[in-house]
Amino acid sequence: MLSVCIIAKNEEKNIERCLQSLKKTGYEIIVVDTGSTDRTREIAGNYTEQIYEFPWTGDFSAARNFAIEKAGGPYIMMMDSDEALERIDIPALEALLKSHPRQIGRIYIKNVLHQKGVLREQKEWISRVFPKDGFCYQGRIHEQITAIDGGNYETYQTPVVILHTGYDLTLEEKKQKAQRNMALLQAELEALEKSAEKEKGAEEKIPYLLYQLGKSSYLAEEYSHACRYFAQGLSCDLNPNLEYVTDMVETYGYALLNSGQAEYALLFENIYDEFSRSADFLFLMGLIYMNNARFEDAIQEFLKAASRKECKMTGVNSFAAYYNIGVIYECLGNIESAKTYYEKCGSYEPALTRLKLMLEGK
Repeated sequence: MLSVCIIAKNEEKNIERCLQSLKKTGYEIIVVDTGSTDRTREIAGNYTEQIYEFPWTGDFSAARNFAIEKAGGPYIMMMDSDEALERIDIPALEALLKSHPRQIGRIYIKNVLHQKGVLREQKEWISRVFPKDGFCYQGRIHEQITAIDGGNYETYQTPVVILHTGYDLTLEEKKQKAQRNMALLQAELEALEKSAEKEKGAEEKIPYLLYQLGKSSYLAEEYSHACRYFAQGLSCDLNPNLEYVTDMVETYGYALLNSGQAEYALLFENIYDEFSRSADFLFLMGLIYMNNARFEDAIQEFLKAASRKECKMTGVNSFAAYYNIGVIYECLGNIESAKTYYEKCGSYEPALTRLKLMLEGK
């Protein structure tokens, strides 16, 4: 009923884990290789006979659409080589496919990465499951699922959880990935800007590309460049309820802090009402106030973040918020309050370290 499609190039380090996780599903697996020079094809051959070559053209959508063409099932689930299936309820998924035949299913992705030596997990829902005959991909990079007839569509959540480690890279690997992505994004942006007056909807795609350029710069830790792209993207008339707009705002805030522009980041107070529905934004505001020595305001924002049930970055509505409150109280000399909030962090290692040092009188 469902075909899993994967495009890959030089993914010998990741693809076995990906394919091994899919083996138990019994679903058809399509692997499209775009020019590997390592053991990617050899490893894939241990899990599927459906391996195809597709010469790389600098267009991810072209490769994904080729994979869709090769699929035998009426429904597609798209995955990447650096992802692995963590959990799936097959009967529930297939029931949803039957009850939502012309809609797009969203899967739950857990992005795992290390930040300053601490393991972090960011969660998001991404559109990945769809009927083969109704949808295709558009965009050279950070491609989007689009209805073939150009119409609108609804989405639903699927019982599929994916673990993604593609962001957990060395700085050199991050820079290499960012350079590749930015070259493709710049080419697409230039093409869109030239056609903005001619093509319907072309102008609406420009801020999304600016967002992705900012994300690529942020990945490479080029924070000042990221700020410029985000500022340009946010200067457009955007819907604050769109997921990418929310993420652009939040990542822009972190880019400002990481590039030494904490005072400028206080301008986020002007958009507080539009974005404070998110625990992640409230946590960011806490950091902005903290970096501007507005400690009482910072504590209030961290407490608000901790009161929310949902968040994207693990910990911003719990241990990370409490830890920052503990740091503030410790810096202010309120040791008892600091201990109280460090203890609320549970097994969070930085908090345990601070508690140990306090016991040792350091």
